[in-house]
Amino acid sequence: MFNKVLIANRGEIALRIMRACRELGIATVAVHSKADDQLQHVLLADESVCIGPAASSESYLNMPAIISAAEVTNADAIHPGYGFLSENADFAERVQESGFAFIGPRAETIRIMGDKVEAIKSMKAAGIPCVPGSDGPLGEEANEIKHIAQKIGYPVIVKAAGGGGGRGMRVVRSESEIVEAVAMTKREARQAFGNDMVYMEKFLEKPRHIEIQVLADKHGNAIHLGERDCSLQRRHQKVMEEAPAPDISAEQRAEIGAICVQACKRIGYEGAGTFEFLYENGQFFFIEMNTRVQVEHPVTEMVTNVDIVREQIRIASGLPLSYTQKDIVIRGHAIECRINAEDAKTFIPSPGRISEFHTPGGLGVRVDSHLYTGYTVPPHYDSMVGKLICWGDTRATAIARSKVALSELVIQGIKTNIALHQDLLEDPTVNEGGMDIHYLEHKLGLN
Repeated sequence: MFNKVLIANRGEIALRIMRACRELGIATVAVHSKADDQLQHVLLADESVCIGPAASSESYLNMPAIISAAEVTNADAIHPGYGFLSENADFAERVQESGFAFIGPRAETIRIMGDKVEAIKSMKAAGIPCVPGSDGPLGEEANEIKHIAQKIGYPVIVKAAGGGGGRGMRVVRSESEIVEAVAMTKREARQAFGNDMVYMEKFLEKPRHIEIQVLADKHGNAIHLGERDCSLQRRHQKVMEEAPAPDISAEQRAEIGAICVQACKRIGYEGAGTFEFLYENGQFFFIEMNTRVQVEHPVTEMVTNVDIVREQIRIASGLPLSYTQKDIVIRGHAIECRINAEDAKTFIPSPGRISEFHTPGGLGVRVDSHLYTGYTVPPHYDSMVGKLICWGDTRATAIARSKVALSELVIQGIKTNIALHQDLLEDPTVNEGGMDIHYLEHKLGLN
């Protein structure tokens, strides 16, 4: 097991990683920007190193600074969390070349899965069901583009191979729009990702977003931890997640889970990962694989009682998985509400000083947050400031507990989206379950 881990992230996930390390008896190093010297995990870590100014490009994305911090503190490994450099293959490679363990998959795996075209090819070869599409990057020839779109069938969606987080995609509903849409997506992709490769897929009208959590070690063992439903989204950004997904049977879970496990073994995957699918009319269609811990991992932890971050660290240190597939049992239901520092109606970010912070309690209630009274939320980073996760033996109980917990959650000094979550949990369609990925935007009048 490692003696010391450097946490190359900030906020609630950095605190989450630090807690897992402390439980394993591992010392921690917190790296931070000048704007983040009062972050909770920075104050609690065994050591801390300032790696640059507030701008993430000069701090949390500064590879040499992070690796230098690992060197001067004699760390054994680096955990990237999510976001920032967590899915950067070059960073994983440089970490390993510098003599440290990267708590995540191998660089070549991240590189393949980061290229959506290559990821789809790999998944098809591994037997994962995929959305009908162009089976490769699109060229420049207009007639060929039209032919591919016609073969797939309108509507189609043009996607950037290097995209993510909802960026670099465009829905096209007629042949008259397709050539210009491809050209525009290429230009946007070149500017945003430095890679103008795009591909085309069938656009599913009312799919749900279902993802499968996997764990795989360095010894050829792999398991899945069931599925999550992440369909409540705004601008392709998840707002609320739950596990297990409503109306997914145990047989469906076992079937798609087994396929994902076999894919892990085929590609030699190591660490925690998530297969993301669109689900429509009883069918799963692969869209991408995230090669890191997910924001919504707690709902899976709550229904399986598996510490996913702890397993990440154990796997990276060379230990085998703590579980076999037979050990994994889905119990009850869990719901996660992402708490953002933003106006609940306009979604405008709301940084500022926390004048009062009080967390709810009770059976099955968990709060993952780096907030505390007196802390100042900076304007430089993502607006998420915490996650409220509630478990119950049934979905109805999990919803009821979430309502109570939200009513007890106090965050004063800034605006938050607590009211949005309260509204969603009163919504009859949300209570029924099985919403498609467009439901929230329709509800908010955004499309």
